Amino acid sequence: MLKKTSLALWGAALFLAWNGLLLLFLWSRPGSLPDSQSPDPSRLLPAQLLRLAQDAEAELRLQRDLLLQIQRLSRSHRGGKNPKPPQTAAPSEAELPVIPVLVLACDRSSVRRCLDKLLRYRPSARRFPVIVSQDCGHAETARVIASYGQAVAHIRQPDLSDIPVPPEHRKFQGYYRISRHYRWALGQVFRTFRYRAAIVVEDDLEVAPDFFEYFQAAFPLLRGDPSLWCVSAWNDNGKEAMVDPARAELLYRTDFFPGLGWLLLAELWDELEPKWPPAFWDDWMRQPEQRRGRSCVRPEVSRTMTFGRKGVSHGQFFDQYLKFIKLNDRFVPFTRLDLSYLRKDEYERFFLRQVYSAPEVQIQELQKDPGGDPGPVRLQYRGRDSFKALAKALGLMDDLKSGVPRAGYRGIVSFVSRGRRVFLAPPSDWTGYDPSWS
Repeated sequence: MLKKTSLALWGAALFLAWNGLLLLFLWSRPGSLPDSQSPDPSRLLPAQLLRLAQDAEAELRLQRDLLLQIQRLSRSHRGGKNPKPPQTAAPSEAELPVIPVLVLACDRSSVRRCLDKLLRYRPSARRFPVIVSQDCGHAETARVIASYGQAVAHIRQPDLSDIPVPPEHRKFQGYYRISRHYRWALGQVFRTFRYRAAIVVEDDLEVAPDFFEYFQAAFPLLRGDPSLWCVSAWNDNGKEAMVDPARAELLYRTDFFPGLGWLLLAELWDELEPKWPPAFWDDWMRQPEQRRGRSCVRPEVSRTMTFGRKGVSHGQFFDQYLKFIKLNDRFVPFTRLDLSYLRKDEYERFFLRQVYSAPEVQIQELQKDPGGDPGPVRLQYRGRDSFKALAKALGLMDDLKSGVPRAGYRGIVSFVSRGRRVFLAPPSDWTGYDPSWS
């Protein structure tokens, strides 16, 4: 078929070329103009040549257009396929947004592990500049950061002084320093460098191969949906036995601020900066006054994992939960996927239908072998104590922040148990979070 098409195209080209030569020959013959219009052929020769050149140029343009039409028709009919509408050109490198990665560092020289993966996986240094903001003044960590030369920008938090804290918070001095550092570093990104968005990570996070692909794809969604206020790479219940690695492309909305690798817009910083808290900034973000009914996007399988047991939290949750988080190892081409299902109205339509159409089961049934039907099921809780008891029995994180469960959306937590999709959900007439549940 291909050979026949090529022969047809060559034949069309030769035919058109022959007609063009014939036209030129006819125009150049003596007497091609009436005698009454050419009393002196020598004086009119330049005009004739100019007109012939113009006619020839027009003819060549016509031939080129005809050939292009023949080629397009040939391609569209090859193999019996219908012609496809013209595709929108992919944006050029210069047209794609610039989203810096802000790395918050202090006294961990193991920041190298974080930076190595970021630099290995980022698709473009121009679009994803890496800015390392260092607090603490730790010399060895500073040397590690400096060893990357121009590959990263190294900025240093200038205020290393002690922070006055209430006597009962003396042991939480580190949380005050972290909050001060976040405020300064985000101020540098959005006020000094004037970026319009940023991805925030800490120095003890390792990123997945599709970390940048994920954020690049979710950025337009965040920018276009006012019911979202962040995109996070983290699933709080993302332990290996509780996720479906075969569905690594699956994304959710969550009312719980996950952090641990998250994207925000400059407009959100405009809102948060004037009231930024002196300490415990992440729990502050989870309060209703800051969240204001907005959600984040989070993945089924985390795109970050933490390797930092040592820190101000002294390993809280690390041994029980964090070290078991599954880091995605399969590249998902998110920028080629349709993520419109994550818009609020559409998401609630299909997600709530999926949850409340799943058969309700008791935990005793769930903990048995699922048998022949591996379909999704629903566990229902009716209060704070009920939620915490079920979450603990299932290995979920059972703490609540302002009444919101980790990874929850409208009170629903989606996870995998014994290979089966489970929705831990409130009754379908749920009316909102109760902050007293914290």
